[in-house]
Amino acid sequence: MMNTKDIVYIALFAALMAGLGFVPAITIPSIGVPVTAQSLGIMLAGGILGAKRGALSIVLFLVLVAVGLPLLAGGRGGLGVFSGASGGFLLGWIAAAYAVGYIVEKYWNKLNIISAAGACILGGVVLLYAIGIPWVTVAASIPFMKALMGSLAFIPGDLIKAVFASAVIVAVKNQYPLISK
Repeated sequence: MMNTKDIVYIALFAALMAGLGFVPAITIPSIGVPVTAQSLGIMLAGGILGAKRGALSIVLFLVLVAVGLPLLAGGRGGLGVFSGASGGFLLGWIAAAYAVGYIVEKYWNKLNIISAAGACILGGVVLLYAIGIPWVTVAASIPFMKALMGSLAFIPGDLIKAVFASAVIVAVKNQYPLISK
């Protein structure tokens, strides 16, 4: 059962995702998928709110994008963004936020910077790429290996985001835990 506080947290993290969209995107020309700060938001949503609320915050954000609000990096929005090369990554954000939250919840009592970083990397990078890269191959009509190789350019930035997110997740857990176990 969701209460008012849950709804506020979900809306707050949807707003955080929108705010992260103002950070300028960098598009990798070989695959046409932009590097954005919003992938940091999915790690924070799952890691701070937990699996269910984190995923729901991303669902809310993506519904707002789908109805046309220009909330994605570069001011993009509308249903068309879901059929492009980055569509798989966008939809993968839901699963990634859920996975990060699930892992954080599992290790909640022993959560530290290492386990939080592991959650962010497994859910927010590995799972996200497992969903996004095959979508790129279909949407961009390119071979899987080209999409995979093009995606390697994202790894350093995503690892930095995972480390940053894990530090924030642990700090919030220690000061104002929103997940209870």
